[in-house]
Amino acid sequence: MTNTQSASPSSADARRPAGARASDASSAEARVVPGRIERMRAERRASGEASFFYREVAFNADAVKVMPGEYFVHSEDLVITTTLGSCIAACLWDRQAAVGGINHFMLPGDGASDDGGRYGSCAMELLINALIKRGATRRTLEAKVFGGAALIAGNGALNVGQRNTSFVLDYLRTEEIPLVSQDVLGPYPRKVCFFPKTGRAMVRRLPPAQREAAIALDQDARRRASASAAGSIDLF
Repeated sequence: MTNTQSASPSSADARRPAGARASDASSAEARVVPGRIERMRAERRASGEASFFYREVAFNADAVKVMPGEYFVHSEDLVITTTLGSCIAACLWDRQAAVGGINHFMLPGDGASDDGGRYGSCAMELLINALIKRGATRRTLEAKVFGGAALIAGNGALNVGQRNTSFVLDYLRTEEIPLVSQDVLGPYPRKVCFFPKTGRAMVRRLPPAQREAAIALDQDARRRASASAAGSIDLF
């Protein structure tokens, strides 16, 4: 996995050396707390807030997975994960409040009123508002951005990954939220792990063996995001 803790806006940090393990992450960033997953599962969640809690074996830590159209904000020593194709995940962190979160949106722009976090504008506002409720302020937020892959060659104007990437970068510039790291575009899907307590983010570019499945899921996610179907989307 690539560690993007202090990467420049133009690239991710140097890649983890061969043989290094994800579990090398400090227990101060993420760990298993007895009973925490059960407690979090029992808590009432806002519309669009991620609710798939599990144990992330790679880090031996409590984790929550953010699905397309969802977001999640926290300040404890757990890990937030998501998997991306042409979709974008924005990781926002407030250094002073020590709180962070991720969203996962599928298309740029505003979308319809009932599309929730599937569209970029709503996804960003949902994430920022949730952070503010936990003590963050807009002026002290910083961002890390991932995804926007072009999984299908020759998409041209239909390259959703490029459009998503342009949207989120323009949004951050307009809102004057500093971009401290990014790993975007390219032909590969990604898995992102974010540690909301410390702001650290790690990204793994998924291998070619998973490419065909990623393409199929990405197409389905885009089709569903474009439709006004009700219900959540438990997809790529």
